[in-house]
Amino acid sequence: MENRTILTPLPPENFPDNPAVPQGVRCVQWQDTFGYGVAFKPGIIYAEKDGMPLHLHFLTPRNNRTDNPLIVFVQGSAWFKQDLFIHLPEMLRMCQRGYCVALVEYRPSTTAPFPAQAEDVKSAIRYLRSRPDYFRFNPERVAVWGDSSGGHTALMAGFTGDRFPSREEDLPHSAAVRCIVDWYGPTVISEMAYEPSSCSHTDADDPEGWLIGHLPVQEHPDLAAATIPQSYLSKHIPTPPVLIMHGSSDKTVNFQQSVHLYETLLSLDKQVEFIRLQGADHGSGGFACEEALNAVEAFLKKHL
Repeated sequence: MENRTILTPLPPENFPDNPAVPQGVRCVQWQDTFGYGVAFKPGIIYAEKDGMPLHLHFLTPRNNRTDNPLIVFVQGSAWFKQDLFIHLPEMLRMCQRGYCVALVEYRPSTTAPFPAQAEDVKSAIRYLRSRPDYFRFNPERVAVWGDSSGGHTALMAGFTGDRFPSREEDLPHSAAVRCIVDWYGPTVISEMAYEPSSCSHTDADDPEGWLIGHLPVQEHPDLAAATIPQSYLSKHIPTPPVLIMHGSSDKTVNFQQSVHLYETLLSLDKQVEFIRLQGADHGSGGFACEEALNAVEAFLKKHL
């Protein structure tokens, strides 16, 4: 038998490229554009409220870091029961770029009206902050991001932070975030009926009606006013920087809803960036494109 030398394992940084190119083999040069692999922790119960277990699903980049920045993502649903995986493809791509992502469930408005949804998101943030080593993120580097009603909820949670803890057991951990990403969120629900839309926004059975307790919005201006995220701001209270992104052809939540928010933030000297996706509709026609995710990542890198 031929004497052969058993090789000792080589360190990865010195591992040689195999030179063999058998006849007929096609060599392909490639560039890694996908980033990290993704680990998935599904179905974690972070709280139980109104007899309802509330879940989050957690994505972790397969890197060696324990201080990854965290995105808390709030999926929009017209404040009804969420399909938490609508934006999973985009969140996977953000995770591949090095961000932990928590997809957070909130109580639907048919179970609990405003401000339950923001309270739930803040409970999730506090839960995650109590376990940063397990989830491998830096508790000082947390952003909240939502789309549509999830954008409204992200704004409410981000603007109020620790000012309105909902439960005594939440108090040891902070719900404050470093920055907020709002994708086409409604902001002044009493104005939505006066702006072009393909949906009704006035009846008790409309999403906005359920948000305030299954009541007609125009008949309850005090309850509607309480849902305006920017009404919780002032020049003297620090506010996380905000990125607003909205499609100019949104048929559900009119672009003007983001204009209301933007103008208030500017008037209060807050840090805000506003991106108009030309011709985009409500979450479609541009929000999955690289330009949109690159803009979000540039904003997150600046503030996380």
